[in-house]
Parts: sequence; C-alpha cells; structure tokens
Amino acid sequence: MLYNMIFNFFRFIFFYSKPIYLIMRTYTERFYNALENQLNEVSINGESLADQYKTSIQLCKKAMAKLKNYISSYSFESKEEEIYFFKVLKPQFYSKYIYFINVYKFIMQAPPGGEGILKDYINYELADIKRFFDHNQAFYQYYRSGSTQMDEFYFTRGGFDVHVDLEEFEEDEQYSTSHDYKLSKIIANEKYQDFLNLELQKAMEHDDTPPEMGLELPLTWTFNKTDLVELIYALVALGVFNNGNTEIKSVVGFFQTVFHVDLGSYYHKYLDIVKRKKERTAFLDKLKLAMLRRIEEKLDEEATSQQKLKFS
Repeated sequence: MLYNMIFNFFRFIFFYSKPIYLIMRTYTERFYNALENQLNEVSINGESLADQYKTSIQLCKKAMAKLKNYISSYSFESKEEEIYFFKVLKPQFYSKYIYFINVYKFIMQAPPGGEGILKDYINYELADIKRFFDHNQAFYQYYRSGSTQMDEFYFTRGGFDVHVDLEEFEEDEQYSTSHDYKLSKIIANEKYQDFLNLELQKAMEHDDTPPEMGLELPLTWTFNKTDLVELIYALVALGVFNNGNTEIKSVVGFFQTVFHVDLGSYYHKYLDIVKRKKERTAFLDKLKLAMLRRIEEKLDEEATSQQKLKFS
C-alpha cells in the first residue's frame, strides 16, 4: 500500500506539474500534423491540381472547425499561452486555408490565351500582394523582425473593437484577436507570392502548359522535413542556383511548391541541424551512401552481363 501511495504521488507530480499549455500545444500540433498528412495524401491521389486544391480547402475548413471547437471549451492558463495560440498555432491552420483558396482561384480564373496574357495576370496578382504588404508594412516588419513587445495587444482577446479595427476578421470575439487573421494572411501571401513567381518563371520560359497540368505526376516529399531543409541549405551553400545569387527563402518557397510540403519555421529546423553534436549532415551522408550503393549495384549488373556474354 505504501508503494502505491508513493507511486501515485510521483505520478501526480509528473503529470500535473507539467504546464497545462504544453498539453494544449501538444494536442494542437498533433492535430496540425494529422492535417498535413491528409493534405499529402491528397497531393498523390492522381487528381488534377484544381481538384487537389479544392479538396485541400475542404480539409482545412474541417480542421479549423475542430480547432475552434476544441479551444471553445478550453481556458488559457496565462497571457503567454493565449499569445502562443493566436500568434503561432492558429495561423498555421488559417494560413494554409487562405493559401489554398488563393491558388485555387488563380487556377480557375487564369485567362486563356498566350504567355503574354498569363504573365499580365500573374503580375496583377503579384502587385495585389505588394499592395497588401505595403498597406500592412508596420505589422509586417514587426512579424518579420521577430518582435514581441506588442504581442499582448496583437494576440490577446478583448482589447479591440472588431467593427473598427479590423478590415477582415472572423466575427467571434472569443476566438479572434486584432491581428491573428492578418498574420495568417501574411504567411499565406508569402507562400502565394512564391507560387506566383514560379508560375511567372515558367511563363517567361515559354511554358504554355496550363498551371493545373504543370506536373502530370505530382511529387510529394515524404521524408522528414528537417532532411529537406538540410538538403536545401547544402544546395544554397554550394551556390548551385543562379550562380550562387539566391536567397534561402526563395529556394525554400520553390521546394515547398514543387514537392507539396510546408516547411514551416525552416530556420528553426536549420538551427536544430547546427546544434547536432553527431552526424550534423545525417541526411546528406545517407544520400551519399545511397548513391554509392546504387553505383555499386549498376557495376555489379554490368559485370554480370559481361560474364553471361562470355559464357554464351
């Protein structure tokens, strides 16, 4: 009996001393990973890109409804927890939703005609994004700089009049802050901008293939995301793109679009790689071994073929 009392005591200490926001954070992040897995499955089901984006929009909408339902019965333990949810967690879901809507509209509304008409359409969309960033320049700089001093004002509820302060918002004061939707739109527009720049590059290279038929067999990255970040940083470090004159952000955007993967806070993943004490280039080492093994197999096949020729 004494043993059971001691065991239950330490179990209580271990579980209930854990900050409650970690439980909420873990649940929400697992929920987000489940959404990503569903989106990855959509990208390899053989549908056209237009149908894929339409399905992705529906999945995001369902995920957002479930997230809202979960939070509606949850009480934040502190301002810090509330800020983390509205600044980090909620925008992950909503930015995906906004991005998929933008791309779906682009595909469905792309005008027929030659490359000149398509380029004009893409440039119009890019100009619209620039106007959005210019209009929200102060907050955009706040977000990009990683500032936190205004977080309590931007990402906690009840400190604003939604009918005055917001141009676009979800009309639920218990599930909205003054800037969580705006942050979601910024993240989505950054990704949409990368998508448009890729489409513009294809148009300038005289690629008349419609956007929805750009890849007959869409490729989806199914390895660990940190592995892809390691590969991207290695390629940029070697200067393989544009004679070495490119930013990591542009390359990340390209890979995200082509391989249907969201790398999220890719810089943090890079820092995790830097902090490794052993096998800092673990994925690159695996690539090298895989390539050497493939070469050896090819050489063995050729040797076997030559032996068969000799004895025939």
